[in-house]
Amino acid sequence: MNFEERLHDRDAWSVGDGCSAGRVLDLLSTKTVFLVVRECFYGTTRFEDFVERIGASAPAVSRALKQLKAAQIVAPVRYREPGRRARDEYRLTEAGEDLLPVFLSLMQWGDKYLQDDCPPLTFVEADTGRPVRVGVSADPAPEAASDDIEIRLNPAWRRG
Repeated sequence: MNFEERLHDRDAWSVGDGCSAGRVLDLLSTKTVFLVVRECFYGTTRFEDFVERIGASAPAVSRALKQLKAAQIVAPVRYREPGRRARDEYRLTEAGEDLLPVFLSLMQWGDKYLQDDCPPLTFVEADTGRPVRVGVSADPAPEAASDDIEIRLNPAWRRG
């Protein structure tokens, strides 16, 4: 990337706390917070399932959900099973759904640089089976919603 002419002198300007990347990192500040978002994309909605699937403590997951709720990334939705008290499920808001490219780009980078053999999961268009990829382009590209993506077990992946 290159700066426009008037920004070449980096000592003459700074975005400081206004940096959007810094603000996102503040929001998604812990591994648990990010993994809660991952689990939301994977369809997890209930507190005890977040705890089990992430492998974090209940207090850590509770803090993460509170942080994401305060940032309007997730919203609680009340449910009640017969004979039980009402409880909350957590679902991604529009702002949460808009994190999909961030989530997929991190997965894509990790698949390329951090997996020894092949990644365990693949992300494909549900209708066509074509792999979903995130990239940078000046051309407008059709965006896929999370409901348009199917997560598949990579057939070449071997556990352990």
